[in-house]
Amino acid sequence: MISRMVTEAVAARHSFARTLSAYIALTKPRIIELLLVTTVPTMIVAAQGIPSVWLMIATVVGGSFAAGGANAFNMVIDRDIDAVMKRTRNRPLVTGALTARSATIFAVTLEVAAFALLALTVNMLSAVLAVSATAFYVIVYTLWLKRRSSQNIVIGGAAGAVPVLIGWAAVTDSLAWPPIVLFAVIVIWTPPHFWALAVRYRDDYQAAHVPMLPVVASLRRTTLEILIYTVVLWATTILFGAVAQLGYIYAISALVLGGMFTAFSAILYRDARNGTADVAKSMRLFGFSITYLTLLFAAMAIDVLVRHP
Repeated sequence: MISRMVTEAVAARHSFARTLSAYIALTKPRIIELLLVTTVPTMIVAAQGIPSVWLMIATVVGGSFAAGGANAFNMVIDRDIDAVMKRTRNRPLVTGALTARSATIFAVTLEVAAFALLALTVNMLSAVLAVSATAFYVIVYTLWLKRRSSQNIVIGGAAGAVPVLIGWAAVTDSLAWPPIVLFAVIVIWTPPHFWALAVRYRDDYQAAHVPMLPVVASLRRTTLEILIYTVVLWATTILFGAVAQLGYIYAISALVLGGMFTAFSAILYRDARNGTADVAKSMRLFGFSITYLTLLFAAMAIDVLVRHP
């Protein structure tokens, strides 16, 4: 009897752990990590120093709730194509770890919590921006563009750029040109970042009938567009330094990092023209794009803190 009770208790704990893990997976934690990379440095630039720790915590937690809810909605809507793609076959709605109903309730709960937390502890502007980003991601990107246009990530990427607006608004309760230019930086960064990954999973997207650029265009065309976007991104990051009145640490970092990103993109385009580009090179560019964004935002925070200790 005791042995049976112990066995049932262990099974219950394992079941709870699996369910908890499934709910966490719904939020796409690796994507939410970028919130820390972009939101906190933006807040430091807006405050010209380190803002209140509690304000940073509330903003990041509220933003994470909103992003997690948006990602959960995305999984509910895309569960049919997730089942087709090898990259996404282990997502909780595909495996049956969670039902669409429970995932939807979870997503709504996160969005309500995000709005309430930001509205009550930060300000109403940041709360409205957070839920607006979710609405844009779910309605404009997931429901409308993703399955219809090769420009899906170009336009839909705007949702991922909203955290910089939230971070700025959290500190100033307003928006200005610096966060708008920084918003543009994230929007322009998103296509080369995502298309580099989409090259790797081209067959997946093709099987799911999702018209990502590498599916509907040649590798040469895709890599050319990646190169064009990285050049524009480079220029926009330099413009941000001027608009936000940042110093030499950021300026040098933006020049060097932008030059590296552009060089890697140019090499990939050259190889595509020569017929020697491969998936490994595309994935190296994808990996560098994340490092690039992390170092760029770290540089802007360090620049401010060095000048305003």
